[in-house]
Amino acid sequence: MMSQQLTQTSNKDQFRKVKDKVAKYGVTAGGLLVLAALLMIFFYLLYVVKPIFDDVDVEHHQSIALNEPLNTLSIGVDEHLETAYRFTKDSKLEFYDLHTNLGAKIFEHAFDFQSEVTSFAQSAPHLNLYAYGFENGQVQVVKPSFRITFPNDVRKITPTYRMPLGDAPLELSEEGDAITQLAFSISEETTGFIFTNDSGELFYKQLLAEENFMTDEIEWVGETVAIEQIKGNIQQLHISPDLSRAFAIQGTLLSVIDIRDIDEIEILYQINVTDFNTQITASALLSGANSILIANNEGTISQWFEINGKNGREFVKARSFKSEEASVNAIYPELYRKTFFTTGAKGQFGVHYTTSEATLFTDSLTEGSITHLAVAPRANAVFLQADNKLQLFHVENEHPEVTWSALWQEVWYEGYPEPDYIWQSTSASDDFESKFSLVPIAFGTIKAAFYAMLFSVPIALAAAIYTAYFMPSPVRKVVKPTIEIMEALPTVILGFLAGLWLAPIIEDNLPGIVIMLMVLPVSIILVAFAIHNLPKAISNKIPEGLDSIILIPVVLFVGWACFAVSAPIETLFFNGDMRLYITDELGIDFDQRNSFVVGIAMGFAVIPTIFSITEDAVFSVPKHLSQGSLALGASQWQTLVRVVLLTASPGIFSAIMMGLGRAVGETMIVLMATGNTPIMDWSIFQGMRTLSANIAVEMPESEVGSTHYRILFLAAFVLFVFTFIFNTAAEFVRQRLREKYSSL
Repeated sequence: MMSQQLTQTSNKDQFRKVKDKVAKYGVTAGGLLVLAALLMIFFYLLYVVKPIFDDVDVEHHQSIALNEPLNTLSIGVDEHLETAYRFTKDSKLEFYDLHTNLGAKIFEHAFDFQSEVTSFAQSAPHLNLYAYGFENGQVQVVKPSFRITFPNDVRKITPTYRMPLGDAPLELSEEGDAITQLAFSISEETTGFIFTNDSGELFYKQLLAEENFMTDEIEWVGETVAIEQIKGNIQQLHISPDLSRAFAIQGTLLSVIDIRDIDEIEILYQINVTDFNTQITASALLSGANSILIANNEGTISQWFEINGKNGREFVKARSFKSEEASVNAIYPELYRKTFFTTGAKGQFGVHYTTSEATLFTDSLTEGSITHLAVAPRANAVFLQADNKLQLFHVENEHPEVTWSALWQEVWYEGYPEPDYIWQSTSASDDFESKFSLVPIAFGTIKAAFYAMLFSVPIALAAAIYTAYFMPSPVRKVVKPTIEIMEALPTVILGFLAGLWLAPIIEDNLPGIVIMLMVLPVSIILVAFAIHNLPKAISNKIPEGLDSIILIPVVLFVGWACFAVSAPIETLFFNGDMRLYITDELGIDFDQRNSFVVGIAMGFAVIPTIFSITEDAVFSVPKHLSQGSLALGASQWQTLVRVVLLTASPGIFSAIMMGLGRAVGETMIVLMATGNTPIMDWSIFQGMRTLSANIAVEMPESEVGSTHYRILFLAAFVLFVFTFIFNTAAEFVRQRLREKYSSL
């Protein structure tokens, strides 16, 4: 019989050992899988983010030998990099094959101009227009184009050209003087030409398209105005695509001319844009034509644009680039981004980006001078002429907008009065300058978490300590599960209620809210003091645990009273509108969905987490510690402060950090309860945009693989780092507290 019992015991021990091993390895495997999942998330984020920090790569692809290299006026390439073209000084337009029959001339057209060509100009790159100016004062605009057809389901590109303003040349100079300098642009049904004649006089001509009601043909009717204030040796002219500004360069002097109204042409600014001991060697309008780039013979390129300054409109120098070339002989902007390319006298080639104020690439691509260059429409290649050859270079420059300074430092954006931290990733305009500063949304994350913790920590800690230490057990068994079940409430519901219900209530009852914040704590303390000082005969009749429930009607009454007096106080002291008073009299912006609303809503989401962990930590303090303290004559409050809280401090700190992590990563409440404006202001009456909310809002509309897309992943990585830092700090402090107070 004893042998049988020993055998059964042995079997139970073996089974228990097996279960222990299974549990041990199961928990270990689960922990390792969690760690592996975190590492995979970490490295996947790095994998998506890494390309935005890659260097620019320029690689030679093709070359075409030229018989008459000095005959070139301008060159270009189609967006598929299959066909190139060249304008020549003998009035020819030549097209070359870059795809199947490399270097073959596939089309050539000789223009039959009746007068000698004296000037040549190119419009803004995205318009792809070219103009010949003639000795007799006329001009002819030409547009190279590519007709795409699909014979037998095979794509075929046929080069051709068009005359956008008509086949006949247009008259610019009414006196028939030769056109020596020329700049032009076409905007909708208006065309503008700014030009000089052989006497150095400057003129502006505006042409309007009118339809002949008899023949339905388009006729161009124009008016010419002499700009008499500017005269002499004008080296370069530019005109904005929207025909609002023109720019003239004389020596070191830049003149900015308002040409929006042909009847009121005005010189807005005349500025020396470089030192008198240097010379301007090149200039160009940046994409969007809000900025002009000026290069001098010392290799310095400066960016200038117009701003609203303290004394009105100003034309200022925003930044400068120091090129490695001894002298920059030409500047070529991209079509749609703020990237520009520079060339030097010895084949030097540079890639720069204005917003990030970065020089992305510099190298010598050829041995001889680069005389002409064209940027591919997709900015993935440059087509240039050097060393008696036309050469195609592939350019890999997907994310020029991203540098450390552009992400985390103040940047001076076009049109802004000063450098600032700005997040603005999209716009309806093609001229838009992307603003990818992560500082405002990182600040918004910290701001939202701060106000949430400011609201939740005092309430959650006080409630947890009272529940664990003072509350009778029967009441605790009801209160603790009730508060913990709040954690199951979806945050989207809290955000919905905060944005559509709570925010209007707070706005309409601002005086009452302010009064309640001051009166309610005082009322609770006074009621508690009164209960504490009741005569023993009365206090002994109050059932244990009922004293805290007495506060419920007090809180409800004080809240009702504050809201009741809100309207009379608003009428008496704030002319019936406290929000208007705050905005107009105090100069404080007020958003209906603001930080105060977010703090309350996120506070309710965070309170259950902090409460539950803190309550468990306080309740788990060994009873013999508190009983021993009381036995030695300490009061309950002394025991709580000097024994219980110190022993429970690791758990309390962990609770606070867990709540902070929850607040930092919260998305839906911030998304629905704020205006989602990425501003940097600690004001409780203004909103914010957080990292998580920004990702939720903009990820669906971002193009996969774009700079915007990858920066959103970078924002996720920053959020990941935030939570990692908070959790690591929490664990470090918790361990130190545990070591310090473990001897109690």
